[in-house]
Amino acid sequence: MQIEALFRYPVKSMLGEEVDATRVGEQGVAGDRAYALVDEETGKIASAKNPRRWSALFACRAEYLAEPQTGTQPAPARITLADGETVDTDDPRVHEVLSRALGRPLRLENRAPDGAVYESYTPRLEGVADPGGDTVHDSPVGIVAPGTFFDAAPLHVVASATLAHLARLAPDSAFPAARFRPNIVVAVAAETGFVENEWVGHSLALGPEVSASVFLAAPRCVMTTLAQADLPRDLGVLQTIARNNRFDIPGLGPSSCVGVYAVTATGGFVRRGDAVAIT
Repeated sequence: MQIEALFRYPVKSMLGEEVDATRVGEQGVAGDRAYALVDEETGKIASAKNPRRWSALFACRAEYLAEPQTGTQPAPARITLADGETVDTDDPRVHEVLSRALGRPLRLENRAPDGAVYESYTPRLEGVADPGGDTVHDSPVGIVAPGTFFDAAPLHVVASATLAHLARLAPDSAFPAARFRPNIVVAVAAETGFVENEWVGHSLALGPEVSASVFLAAPRCVMTTLAQADLPRDLGVLQTIARNNRFDIPGLGPSSCVGVYAVTATGGFVRRGDAVAIT
């Protein structure tokens, strides 16, 4: 196995950037989810997990102007809005510009407020028994890493074999890594998918320096179905996952999973092409 791709997303729920190499620390990939928008009226974190309110976030992209470092104040990033207008995260006008573009009073933050939550919409899927279908509920951020904007964990890893397997299961849908917003795509030579399920409870050696402890299969949400860049909205993406890799996770209940969540055990530098091993 080897690292096929590396991603970071400077602003929560906006499109991010692919990189050739990056530092990985206690809070995951340097600069990942370093910023988020807070709704001034509700105090909640803006998240495309509730697309009825925040789908427009997926029309925005954020990219760093300087290479971010781990354990420091976030580096400035440039946000490109749907109409092509740009604003930098350190621009005094950034709150005003983003509020106008997204139609609600917002402020850009680089640390999650105490008790911060976001709204998550669970769609109803044909043929999938889910009492939570077609409902919106609040979920906390920073459970594993307090003060951050991560939903579940600082590192999210997906195997290429799983993406290829999903494409075979549903040839009318598209399953690029962008649908799942991972930090690391691992190239795995396997004819079956969902190989990451077996990684839970183990560690991944990511190149010669970094190791990560895998603790949870990654439950998928409505974000995987949203339109972004050249990808259309497609509820079939989530439906395919639910029909083929849905199982009970203690404390979470029945979950439709792709990929895994992990925490950094040993920090360091990773590069595209680095070897990956299960330890």
